[in-house]
Amino acid sequence: MWLFLLFVAVPLIEIGLFIKVGNFIGLWPTLGIVIATAFLGTWLVRTQGAAAMNRLRGSFSQLQDPTQPLADGAMILFAGALLLTPGFFTDAIGFLLLFPPFRAAAFQYFKKRVKVQTFTTGAPPPHQPRQPDNVIDGEFTEINPNDKPSGWTKD
Repeated sequence: MWLFLLFVAVPLIEIGLFIKVGNFIGLWPTLGIVIATAFLGTWLVRTQGAAAMNRLRGSFSQLQDPTQPLADGAMILFAGALLLTPGFFTDAIGFLLLFPPFRAAAFQYFKKRVKVQTFTTGAPPPHQPRQPDNVIDGEFTEINPNDKPSGWTKD
């Protein structure tokens, strides 16, 4: 039910904001703001996404818990989707998700409500032995020499 309300409420909020802002500043400035926020949001998502990816790589290389960098990356990705969606409400939420203290607070909020059952790190599974180089894997079909050609040959 919450998801249905979200899918109904967000477009209604966006339409209302477009009407109010358009009446206040005019059509072209309103459209200019929407396009400018899309470009600015794309640039911010790219720079912050690269930084989040570096933090994730660092946590893997140092064998640390990767949940914070993974959550940051997911929130940055979601922010990018919101910023590319035309609208003032979705842009506001998207810019909030690009603000690191807000992401940290959101992570703490969800961390209290999500319970991880298991988390393990360790060695990869054992390596499977290779087949010898003189073995060729393939399939075959027996051909009866008395059958007529299939049409794919010149016989």
